Amino acid sequence: MATVTPLPARQTSPRVQPDRAGFGALRAELHQRAADQDLVSVWADLPFAERRLVLKSAGLSVDATQQISQLTKPERAAVRAAIHRMSEYANGLKDQLRNRQHPSAELASHARQAIAEGNTKAALHWLSLIEKGVA
Repeated sequence: MATVTPLPARQTSPRVQPDRAGFGALRAELHQRAADQDLVSVWADLPFAERRLVLKSAGLSVDATQQISQLTKPERAAVRAAIHRMSEYANGLKDQLRNRQHPSAELASHARQAIAEGNTKAALHWLSLIEKGVA
């Protein structure tokens, strides 16, 4: 019996390259998003009252107790858009509240200035406006 010697094989680079700069993780996330896995987890955590609100915002009249996977692709897209819209609106409200001072702050500064000038009549006027809730 003769010994079989394998022929030399060509060295080729693998078809799948190693992950560079985290693009593999990004690709996996995009595949999950395309499969609506992120929407499934958000939907599962929502209470039924909030689900109804999201469905109403999306313009859908489906049952809020059903799973998101039971909705059609266009319905899921409408739910995703409604959640995104509501989230942007909530973030905008938070930003407004963080960057805005109370309306009576300007009246209080006038009252402080009047006190510094020794004008108690003007200071009492500004304080009364604050107490009435004019601003």
